[in-house]
Amino acid sequence: MAIAPAPAVYCNGNTVTTGLAWTPANFTPTAAGSVSVSVNAGSGICSGIAAQCGSVTVFTYGSLSYEGQSYKTIKIGTQTWMAENLNYNASGSRCYGDNTGGDSQNRCGTYGRLYNWATAMDLPESCNSGSCSSQIKNPHQGICPADWHLPSDAEWDVLSSYVQSNSGCRSCDARLLKAKSGNGTDDYGFSALPGGYGGSSGGFDFVGNFGFWWSATKYDASLAYERDMGLSNSKVGRDYMNMSFLFSVRCVQD
Repeated sequence: MAIAPAPAVYCNGNTVTTGLAWTPANFTPTAAGSVSVSVNAGSGICSGIAAQCGSVTVFTYGSLSYEGQSYKTIKIGTQTWMAENLNYNASGSRCYGDNTGGDSQNRCGTYGRLYNWATAMDLPESCNSGSCSSQIKNPHQGICPADWHLPSDAEWDVLSSYVQSNSGCRSCDARLLKAKSGNGTDDYGFSALPGGYGGSSGGFDFVGNFGFWWSATKYDASLAYERDMGLSNSKVGRDYMNMSFLFSVRCVQD
């Protein structure tokens, strides 16, 4: 891979953008890990000065085919997650801004589709306001592919705990899990994007500002736990929300 976008280089109080030679100039990773990077200034005010820049993190993505679409997958700690939001056209799902089930605003390709809790769990719509506890399995596949499932509240906790422990920052899990285009650093390849949500009355909100993801764990008869990441938030949010809301779905491997 080429180093792109190139990190900012400073020398004697000046920002240097040209005449730089990076080592390695190109690199094709064969395994996840860190790669040491250095830079040498060949011209300009800092000519002849070399610096060790630390390292960059590379990922090894897997691939999963489901209902005619290919998804990237990523191993984070002991878990393997989809590295993209689910975009399976289940009955009752919506693309942001379009209550017909279509994608008039071209959101699904970027953010995936939005699902109420019962749809995500592949349960009758009545389960959004009733117990249905006898129909909930552990793990619960829902609308995820075979051998994958909707993450439980506890499995979301495992993800955050690993990122916090591995990074040494207990309040940075959202920043490290968000995509770079979502105001994050994407240090673990999870690439969370702010896909917004759909309301029970048909409205949509927060696209480009917040992302919301269902868990398979109910709080009570009409509320289920979710995770959320805001554009300006460094820490992953956890709350219980009305199950009629339409949120994104990430699947985790059994």
